[in-house]
Amino acid sequence: MSKKQKKMLIRILIAAALMILLNVLKLPKAVSAGLYLVCYLVIGYDILRKAWRGILNKRPFDECFLMAVATLGAIGLALYEKSGDYNEAVAVMLFYQIGEFFQSYAVGKSRRNIAELMDIRPDYANVETDGVLTQVDPDEVEIGTVIVIQPGEKVPIDGVIVEGSSTLNTSALTGESAPRECREGDEIISGCINLSGLLKVRTTKEFGESTVSKILELVENASSRKSRSEEFISRFARVYTPAVVYSALALAILPPLVRGLILQLPAEWNIWLYRALTFLVISCPCALVISIPLSFFAGIGGASHEGVLIKGSNYLETLSQVRTMVFDKTGTLTQGVFEVSGVHHSPMEDEKLLEYAALVECASSHPISRSLQRAYGKEIDRSRVTGIEEISGEGIIGNVDGHRVAAGNDKLMHRLKLDYRECRSVGTIIHMAVDGAYAGHIVISDLEKPNVKQAIKALRDAGVRRLVMLTGDGEKVAAHVAKDLGLDEYHAELLPGDKVSLVEKLLQENGNGREKLAFVGDGINDAPVLSRADIGIAMGAMGSDAAIEAADIVLMDDDPMKIAKGIRISRKCIRIVYENIVFALTVKFACLILGALGIANMWAAIFADVGVMVIAVLNAIRALRVKNL
Repeated sequence: MSKKQKKMLIRILIAAALMILLNVLKLPKAVSAGLYLVCYLVIGYDILRKAWRGILNKRPFDECFLMAVATLGAIGLALYEKSGDYNEAVAVMLFYQIGEFFQSYAVGKSRRNIAELMDIRPDYANVETDGVLTQVDPDEVEIGTVIVIQPGEKVPIDGVIVEGSSTLNTSALTGESAPRECREGDEIISGCINLSGLLKVRTTKEFGESTVSKILELVENASSRKSRSEEFISRFARVYTPAVVYSALALAILPPLVRGLILQLPAEWNIWLYRALTFLVISCPCALVISIPLSFFAGIGGASHEGVLIKGSNYLETLSQVRTMVFDKTGTLTQGVFEVSGVHHSPMEDEKLLEYAALVECASSHPISRSLQRAYGKEIDRSRVTGIEEISGEGIIGNVDGHRVAAGNDKLMHRLKLDYRECRSVGTIIHMAVDGAYAGHIVISDLEKPNVKQAIKALRDAGVRRLVMLTGDGEKVAAHVAKDLGLDEYHAELLPGDKVSLVEKLLQENGNGREKLAFVGDGINDAPVLSRADIGIAMGAMGSDAAIEAADIVLMDDDPMKIAKGIRISRKCIRIVYENIVFALTVKFACLILGALGIANMWAAIFADVGVMVIAVLNAIRALRVKNL
């Protein structure tokens, strides 16, 4: 609890205790009136001050003004009638402040949830100079500097591990509690916590461009982008508040004038003034003005804690309406890393064929060559390879341990006039020949992400009706992936500009209505499409900076399961927002009518104002609970 909240709680307790004592003790009216005034000022001085500032700034019509007029009017009415009953005026202010206390607690709880994310901000970076570690500001570390990260410290800047191995706690970034292993050569992102071994990392970005800075910037700026619901409530409050003030004024003046001047009945000014004051207390729009932004704030905070960074409440609202999901393939549905997925029709052992392939390809840095070397899994001895000849667009021929080895596509086999076996598997096919004889082929595939099928099912369950894949890959590969994952349609052999055109077409088919289209991508060529879609979702851990910048939502661990989770979080949040709007307006308008008719008194007004606000705020806090969605 903050100091401000503690101070407020003390004021509430003092005012409540004093009010109880004044009702128990029988004191002279003058003394009682003085103590009630003290009690009123203890609990309401800040509201009176805010109301006065609003009047001076020519912006009087807010909840503080309504509270001040209603309670001061109730005190004036008690003095006029000499009833000595100041309970209602003090009680209205007391319960209003209790409601404000609950609201402050709820916002604090939401902020603490986000503060856990904000705690990833590093305070320093260790730079080794002449064997001595010096702590420097992360902003001062240049690209290419080797920094030292000791066990228990936060990773301050993105980089590549040049020495050491360890386990990393990435829960603040990804929501994933399981530690991750890392070793020399691995990329490491800022914001993680080093749990075990000492690491030396060569920085690849400046602090301002590193992952931790980007995350903090996204979260800090999220509240500036308001949803349509928030904008509606803001516009509603600007019109509603002056309307009810003038309505209360009319309620206080017109009925007595009609009774006295036209109907020739007693004017009963005090009765209608009391009703007008009750009307003012009931009309206070606190429940809407406070609970709606709080619901979005809590939803964004809960999503951030789960590794789904949403850049604004407008995007949270749009996400809840997504019915068409468009995916880039490589790096989104697939791992974006080529791996050997099979060895077929080889007369020799698979390991031996992979050894020949890895050695003959050892001079190439192509991803296909690297995948062969990874599959071989042993250190490459280049002295075993001579006479390498690369044939552009076909493959490589060379001598390995005195054997003539050829590795390439079907064109290379035609060049060598060798019969080869067609492969029915989907992927890149590397045909092999050893000493002039066909030796089988190796299949290299861009493997699907481990849980992508579950992610597709989860999206279906979340109400996404149309799933589309866009890719620059060939028709055969695209058709296989789309069928295997159960997608509704796919489009292959696309350039970046083609993807934008197709998204435009899909948007037109959606009719640009309440059903929205989301695009999920990770590469720099996806940035234009991410910007054009109703909502763009980027893979944050391995995605490009351009894609993350262009996207509206960033998944911190590249897990496609988090997309469905984000949709469920957004729908829960929007459901809570609508619950609060309907509940608050229903109770408000019902009590306003009852108050105007004299059926609802000041105590009913307290419930209509403070009670509704407390219930709405407590309901809004539920948006924080997203763990089991």
